[in-house]
Amino acid sequence: MDFLSRREFLNRAAILSAAAAAGRTATADEPAPAAKPAGDKLRVAVVGVRSRGMDHVRGFAGKNGCEITTVCDCDEAVIGPAMKTVEKAQGQAPRYVKDFRKLLDDKEIDIVSIATPNHWHALMAVWAMQAGKDVYVEKPASHNVREGAVMVAAARKYGRLCQVGTQSRSNPGMREAIAAVRGGKIGAVRTAIGLCYKKRDSIGTAGGPQEPPKTMDYDLWCGPAPLKPPHRKTGYGTVHYDWHWTWDYGNGDLGNQGVHEMDKARWGLGVDRLPEAAGSVGGRFGYSDDGETANTQFCVFNYGGRNILFEVRGLKTDPYKGAAVGNIFVGDEGSVVCPNYSGGIQYDRDGKEVARFGWDEKTEKFVGSDQHHFDNFVKAVRSRKVEDLNCDIAEGHQSAALCHLANISYRLGREHPVGGLSKGYGYANDDAMREMSAGLVEHLRANKVDVDSTAGRFGKLMGIAPDGSHFPNSKTGQERGNPLLTREYRKGFELPAL
Repeated sequence: MDFLSRREFLNRAAILSAAAAAGRTATADEPAPAAKPAGDKLRVAVVGVRSRGMDHVRGFAGKNGCEITTVCDCDEAVIGPAMKTVEKAQGQAPRYVKDFRKLLDDKEIDIVSIATPNHWHALMAVWAMQAGKDVYVEKPASHNVREGAVMVAAARKYGRLCQVGTQSRSNPGMREAIAAVRGGKIGAVRTAIGLCYKKRDSIGTAGGPQEPPKTMDYDLWCGPAPLKPPHRKTGYGTVHYDWHWTWDYGNGDLGNQGVHEMDKARWGLGVDRLPEAAGSVGGRFGYSDDGETANTQFCVFNYGGRNILFEVRGLKTDPYKGAAVGNIFVGDEGSVVCPNYSGGIQYDRDGKEVARFGWDEKTEKFVGSDQHHFDNFVKAVRSRKVEDLNCDIAEGHQSAALCHLANISYRLGREHPVGGLSKGYGYANDDAMREMSAGLVEHLRANKVDVDSTAGRFGKLMGIAPDGSHFPNSKTGQERGNPLLTREYRKGFELPAL
């Protein structure tokens, strides 16, 4: 297995700290590229265009002086909508490339925009930056902790701009809400809550190995992951999406939808480092299928007296304190509830509404757009200033790492009846934890899960080294946790060591 040595991690951490302190790209091997005037055309390649990639197509095509010259996907059957959308926006269809690696030597491409499955994010981004291209990469930034560190190192070393697609960072209403939280409007904030209450139905049971679509280069689709036949139903509703619930390729809903809320929780709490400890408890409840990841999960991240609490619910549920897929920031003088990705509501200590952020009085809705995030990225590409990015890869790495750490704790956890969560097990150490853990048990009961006999995985709160290189304080972490901070890479798809 390809590990970073302890010294490599420490050296990298020192480099990244210096770069952050300098507020600029500080470790490039060559002079950083000059700023690009607004009139200069930026040529874009979009990689992965079936689902989220279409938002990338719409975000760049004919906007901000950008031109999508190339559409890339390893399944030729899914490219039609992207090709038509680009042609309509730009007056000419882009070229199609099936193998991403053929883009790397194309000197005409300035930007690579990545919307592939998670297991490809880091490798594509690093290869693109090594080839002199700026990168917009979907969330989660990485598939494991080590990948995120390598991505940050690559951006700094090669002087490239790399933005992660947690688009809430660029929505004006959300920026106002976070400014209120961090500006003392609700007093000292010691608890940030992230919620991913998103109903996910069973993916069913395929009954064994399946054939991938004939239009897909499946070897290329697997890339750095093991070359295994899909053990899930084929067809475009599943082989192109249900990888989220398989460890080789995805990170569960914690690293799918949840990483948006994880990013906002960390942003609002104002923590710019890995936690002192992370832990998770949960399971895949309510049905039996081919999915491996948890559909129900409670996570705790300790920052020395301040906590991020995070909950995933994939079964039917009601919102928690006004939010379902969103965030709650609890302060001494009130709270801010962000019910979606566009804005939030400030309350005083008595629960009286004080202010709304991102609220449109005419439509009576929170308003926001993904376009703000693409616009922000292009602005930074032109200025060549890392500080212009609303979600630089260093931010995206830390938020993704929280998801990875919680999943490691969960995967290493011991099985106990899930009803025991309300009794503690390290997940009910203050009022907020007790309320949320007890609420999760009641949620499962409401979905007819026998919490007294159904086992959940109870992971320990695991201390992590500040540089993210290892779990220093437990035998379990050292023997079983450390390997999960990275992965084995297939030959020809190894992640570069920078």
